[in-house]
Amino acid sequence: MNQVKTGVLLSYVSIFMTIIITLLYTPIMLRLLGQSEYGLYSLIGSVVGYLSILDLGLGNAIVRYTARNRALGDKDAESNLNGMFLVLYSFIGVLTVILGAVLYFHINVMFGATLTVLEMEKAKIMVILLILNFAVSFPLGVFGSIMQAHERFIFVRLIGILRSILNPCIMLPLLFYGYGSVSMVVVNTVLNISCLLVNVVYCFKILNTRIYFKKFDVILFKEIVGYSFFIFLNVIVDKVYWSTGQFILGIVSGTVMVAIYSIAIQLNNMYILVSNSISGVLLPRITMMVANHASDEELSQMMIKIGRVQYVIMAYFLGGFVLFGQTFISLWAGPNYDDAYYILLIIIIPITIPLIQNVGITILQAQNRNAFRSVVYLSIAILNVLVSIPLAKVWGGFGCAVATCASLLIGNVVIINIYYYRQIGLNIPLFWKNIARMSMPVVMSLLCGYGINHFIVQDSLLLLAGKIVIFSIIYSCLMWLFGLNSYEKDLFLSPVKKIFIKCEARRGASYD
Repeated sequence: MNQVKTGVLLSYVSIFMTIIITLLYTPIMLRLLGQSEYGLYSLIGSVVGYLSILDLGLGNAIVRYTARNRALGDKDAESNLNGMFLVLYSFIGVLTVILGAVLYFHINVMFGATLTVLEMEKAKIMVILLILNFAVSFPLGVFGSIMQAHERFIFVRLIGILRSILNPCIMLPLLFYGYGSVSMVVVNTVLNISCLLVNVVYCFKILNTRIYFKKFDVILFKEIVGYSFFIFLNVIVDKVYWSTGQFILGIVSGTVMVAIYSIAIQLNNMYILVSNSISGVLLPRITMMVANHASDEELSQMMIKIGRVQYVIMAYFLGGFVLFGQTFISLWAGPNYDDAYYILLIIIIPITIPLIQNVGITILQAQNRNAFRSVVYLSIAILNVLVSIPLAKVWGGFGCAVATCASLLIGNVVIINIYYYRQIGLNIPLFWKNIARMSMPVVMSLLCGYGINHFIVQDSLLLLAGKIVIFSIIYSCLMWLFGLNSYEKDLFLSPVKKIFIKCEARRGASYD
């Protein structure tokens, strides 16, 4: 349990580090690159990023089936499974190179109307580098999934924190010396592959991972494909939601609008990361609960317990952005990115609902019941694309945001909640009763925040920081008094208590 608790804690340390680094690094990077260059970097990253769907959902399958073998204590099956996945991902790596070559030779066709000759040359170089990155990452990524299945969250999070620190430390000097978007891709590629190699060493040296290439288990492979197929559909859906907008805007509007939309998506992805940091460490645990025949009531209580904690955190970030996001983006990214606030606001409000329920997704994965959700989400995502294209031509980034908002409300909120309740047996009415009770301090905090904005109208970095501090204090006090139950209060206080106990123990030892 220490790995899980510490993993969650380090997840939030990683998120905190990411936020701090983003606050300091991104505005410098935006100003050194320029809006068009940043738009080009974001455009090519989103386009080549579609190759990530070749994972086919197998990364999640490694976690699930390895965790199952651990629960059964079957070491040989686990070793044979490792070999099977390594072969599959090596094949995927080769396929990545082939499909990447096709993409490379069609860049002119896709973006020739909106990119300059110089931008096109840079785009081609970045495509080659990113293809190499993905091709190597697929087979090496197997070892990261093995570590997650063994609940080695501490090491995984520490590597992530180190990588997030190294990236700007290496990149900023290069940007100051005039290197642009291509150098950013080079640095990201080198860091990514280096971190993956560290995972390989950890698996063999610390976990004593064994890899067998015995007879290919066709029956198991079919079961894995059946499980992974619907995870794969979910990956496609995520790509449609968070990458297609840049792709469409790159074709119809150019790099400037891509840059504005990308800033909104970058902040949205950070928001999603806050929620996923908790549920991401729960798949092995919930898989074991399912293997041990946990009841619907037990799973519902797990969803409610985690959902409440997620809501406390997500509501804080959402409220803060609603109140201070416009000023923040203007000061942080620059006045040329003001429209990113409204684009993000359109997206971030509906995405909050599935984010506080993402333990439900983990339950579906553990039970291998992803089919309905995946098909619905894929259908809604396709509708999102079809609606985004005409809206983007008329309203630019706002059109893509509106299409995404409507899709989220229909698929990720209405339909999935009905499915959780009627088919999975989760107590969704009780879940929303809990959230409703916790919403009173959220609304009260927002009203206080609007009062703060009314009396402090000037915009400066110092005043913005002061507003956020005041809002944070108000939110924390109101949520503590009217929102949190005893378990949640103890959860938030336990790290402080542990530090206090350790300090007292050291003080007592010094007296002795």
